[in-house]
Amino acid sequence: MNGLSLVNLSFLKNGPYSLTIEAGECIGLIGRSGVGKTQLLRAVADVIAHDGDCVLNGTSYLSVSPPEWRSMVAMVPAESFWWYDTVGSHFDSEMERYDSMELLETLGFSSDVMNWQISRLSTGERQRLALVRTLITGPKVLLLDEPTASLDKKMVDVVEQLLADICFLRRTMCIWVSHDIEQLSRVAARVFRVEKGGFTEETC
Repeated sequence: MNGLSLVNLSFLKNGPYSLTIEAGECIGLIGRSGVGKTQLLRAVADVIAHDGDCVLNGTSYLSVSPPEWRSMVAMVPAESFWWYDTVGSHFDSEMERYDSMELLETLGFSSDVMNWQISRLSTGERQRLALVRTLITGPKVLLLDEPTASLDKKMVDVVEQLLADICFLRRTMCIWVSHDIEQLSRVAARVFRVEKGGFTEETC
């Protein structure tokens, strides 16, 4: 079976959540602050303890190692993490894949960005670079936590179009968390409101 299925997923007294996403589809999640949207993404990525199952193209997360699962189901957090002093130190041979320089240019960077100090990056620059860092690994599923929250309108439009193209061309699946229902109506095929006890489908 192709696609991503969440099967009675529950965590931290939230759930159960069940949902099936088809190849190339983007699903939007909305909900009040603190309801557990980010933790839901973390559960799908197998970063926090949870019950239930996540199945990708017929493969349960239980049948592969956590690092292997996270290489296929990758989360882009609202606030990215950086461990080294320079941008380039966070990129390796993966830069040779998936037209990484084209991605950087699309998101407003030149190749010089690899020499930049992390300390000089704005919040928006970190957010865009974190997206590139994830995309070049070629995940089958993107878990996006407010991926445009720190971007101006022009760059929001660029990121929305870029992710739409990636979903279409690579058949990548997305779960996109946002507080902006208008944005989700643009980017997502279906939108669900996250409640403590499950999902409610929204009409956009």
